Amino acid sequence: MHKNRGPVYYGDYLQLDKLLDSQLPLSKKYADSTNGECHDEMLFILVHQAYELWFKQILHDLNAILVTFNQEYIPESELSSVIQKLSRIKKIQGLLLGQLEVLETMTPMDFLEFRDLLIPASGFQSVQFREIEIKLGLSTNDRQHVDREFFLGRLNESDRKKLTDLESSPSLLKLVEGWLERVPYTNMDNFHFWEEYQKSIASLLQDDEEIILNNSAHLTELAKKIQLENLEGTKTTFKSLFDETSHLELVKNKQRTLSQKAILNALFIMLYRDESMLTIPFQVLTTMMDIDENFTTWRYRHALMAQRMLGTKIGTGGSSGHQYLKRAADNNRVFVDLFNLSTFLIPRSRLPVIPTNIRKKLSFYV
Repeated sequence: MHKNRGPVYYGDYLQLDKLLDSQLPLSKKYADSTNGECHDEMLFILVHQAYELWFKQILHDLNAILVTFNQEYIPESELSSVIQKLSRIKKIQGLLLGQLEVLETMTPMDFLEFRDLLIPASGFQSVQFREIEIKLGLSTNDRQHVDREFFLGRLNESDRKKLTDLESSPSLLKLVEGWLERVPYTNMDNFHFWEEYQKSIASLLQDDEEIILNNSAHLTELAKKIQLENLEGTKTTFKSLFDETSHLELVKNKQRTLSQKAILNALFIMLYRDESMLTIPFQVLTTMMDIDENFTTWRYRHALMAQRMLGTKIGTGGSSGHQYLKRAADNNRVFVDLFNLSTFLIPRSRLPVIPTNIRKKLSFYV
């Protein structure tokens, strides 16, 4: 614990002179007898500066999380700290969404008064937000071609190099993949969990087929045929969990990102989340999904705001405005594999029974 080493003054500690003197509206700088300062430019600057301050805190927490996961062995006590930091990032995301509501108190015509002064600056040039995306696991190569163009093409040489160099460091997605691959519980003490799980799946799918075949009173032959075809698709999807060739093909086609072993172990955590030793790992996975979902929501809300402010006008950075932003919201997700695990969840009543000796290792026994 640090102790006070002299008097501290509030304004000096927070560097308020610098902070409150950093809002410099261009409309004020270029004001003349025809065009005065635009009142709402101050709001525009403050909201975006607040975003950057919160991005700084997100990076501060995210960097600590990356240090924790970049270990061959991660103590359970450190996972509790990871959840705390991930949860704080979630809370901050709530503030980011709330700030959009404040920004939307500015009308489109008020924005148009100073918009042209901003060209070609745009949110594309937020290096901190790009850092967050890369560190979470959204690499430049994972972006669509037009997105890669805007991702790097609007940055100065120094910022472009900084982000390009960052791509060589392991992301949270990659580190979590390694952590998941080390989950020990699915194949130990002569208990092969996935063999039992596949038996449960086969039984469930057989039940579904019988329901379709025996439901002639309510299904036409065409409807029955469609449902049976859909069931075959479901069987193929389940098969891809255990067939390495099918999995690698999905990875090649960018339909999956994580390794087969990581996905299987993540699914095990999801299925047996109520076991004591899996509760914290489950919270880690779900909180990362929450963060991914919140950024998707923020991007989508940003797209709607851009449409509300600009209609179909081109953005200040040269993009197609809200159309680009909406496309980015749909495509720039990191933990999609975790979201898709719901495909493979089954009722608790149909879960394979874990032998007592292994269940003890999943619980806190005295």
